[in-house]
Amino acid sequence: MNPTARAGRALPQAVAVLVVVLLLLVIVRLPWAGDLGMHAATIERLRHNLLHPGNPLVDADTPSPYYSPWMLVLGLVAKVTGLSVFVVLRIAAVVGLGLLVTGVWRYVRTLSAHRAAPALALLSLVLLWGPELFNWSGFVGLNSLALTVSYPSVFAIGLTFHFWAWLTRALRAGEPVTWARWAVLGLLWAVILLSHQFTGVVSSLGALAMVIAARPSRQVLLRLAAALALGMLLLGLWPYYDFFSLFSAGADLEAIHKPLYEHLAGHFGFVLLGVAALVLRLRRDRWDPLVLFFVLGALMFAAGGLTGHYSWGRALPAALIPAQLAAALEAVTAGRRAWERTGWACVLGAVLAVGAWTQAGTLGYVVPKSALPAPVADKYHTPWVGYHWITPWVKYGDVVMAQTFPARQIPAYGPYTVTPGYPDFFLPDEKQRDAAVSHYFATDTSAAGRQAILRKYEVRWVVGSKSLAGPGLKRVTTGPGDQVLYRVV
Repeated sequence: MNPTARAGRALPQAVAVLVVVLLLLVIVRLPWAGDLGMHAATIERLRHNLLHPGNPLVDADTPSPYYSPWMLVLGLVAKVTGLSVFVVLRIAAVVGLGLLVTGVWRYVRTLSAHRAAPALALLSLVLLWGPELFNWSGFVGLNSLALTVSYPSVFAIGLTFHFWAWLTRALRAGEPVTWARWAVLGLLWAVILLSHQFTGVVSSLGALAMVIAARPSRQVLLRLAAALALGMLLLGLWPYYDFFSLFSAGADLEAIHKPLYEHLAGHFGFVLLGVAALVLRLRRDRWDPLVLFFVLGALMFAAGGLTGHYSWGRALPAALIPAQLAAALEAVTAGRRAWERTGWACVLGAVLAVGAWTQAGTLGYVVPKSALPAPVADKYHTPWVGYHWITPWVKYGDVVMAQTFPARQIPAYGPYTVTPGYPDFFLPDEKQRDAAVSHYFATDTSAAGRQAILRKYEVRWVVGSKSLAGPGLKRVTTGPGDQVLYRVV
């Protein structure tokens, strides 16, 4: 191998290693700017009661889609070891990142034998996004991944890449693989769906594309049907929540996901390079699995936008992932002229560099902001402070009156809030709880009205502003942003 080719292979591998090291260092800090509190609360409930954990956010005996097989494992780890939920989340992050890196490597190996392909694919997945920063659970851009690496979505997408690798090999086998292997694939598919439902949709669309591309025999289709039936059985029997009832979730989910359809060019513009790569792949093979995968994902995303089912936008990774992989693979595609591969690699490298610059603020989760160059520091977004400051007084199971932002964090430490910080499809009195909290914090609510709400929900603590001081509340301490912790007396 000539020195240029050797360097061309080593460079993406070295950069990919640096990205993984950066994410491992991020895990040490575990920045909080999203749903981390929800997952911490889920582990906390499972630590205390694995069989009947109840609602993770409010003091109510309801099921929850957050009680997945993966979270059950993490809850068991917390229960057995006595470790803090934040330590357990760091363990989850290491496992999730490991699954993602190894899963990408294994799946890309089914698409290309080139030694640089897995590294290029990983870099495309985390850097080939758009000129504007975009963070969302289930989307593995570098900055988004830094904030969500401990989430079930990362575990699920990592497992998904392994699932696709195993499925592809099973479909390509000269002789039909055993029924047992197909059964394992069916159970694995169900575990992904239970662990993160939106990623499960992406996983399913990818699997469907791979099956269509393989054009399997009748024998294989029978085994595939059995695997599907076994997976559906597990979904139906899962005791912690009714999986199939999620299909009738309310309008709250649509409003939350509408931003997925905004600023598409800014958030995902660089992926157009991958779309061009998919066109080239289509010209070579009209049954290309990445092309079929992209079409299925794009159709579902478009259908969501056209019908107002904006939660379908969570299927967008089903269009992004095949395009990102195609962009990476085009740089190492055998049979193309050397100058074409080199030219594509240069364009890809330039776009990845711009993508890395867009997400350069991720360095701030590892390096103090004061030590960063000013242009990089400007891209850094300070994580949330959290509510650890209330824990010397507020204990596990106490009910806290708080508005939406603190309600998204306080349950992570063990207490409940009056209303959940996130929409809860399984909580029957959610609207009444929301109204009670809004009424409590309204400036024109009387002291007697506030005390009646506190009694109804057995509230022991209130987190709010100084203006709340009045009868029935004793000021205990002041936290960041002049928030005050009051004891209900």
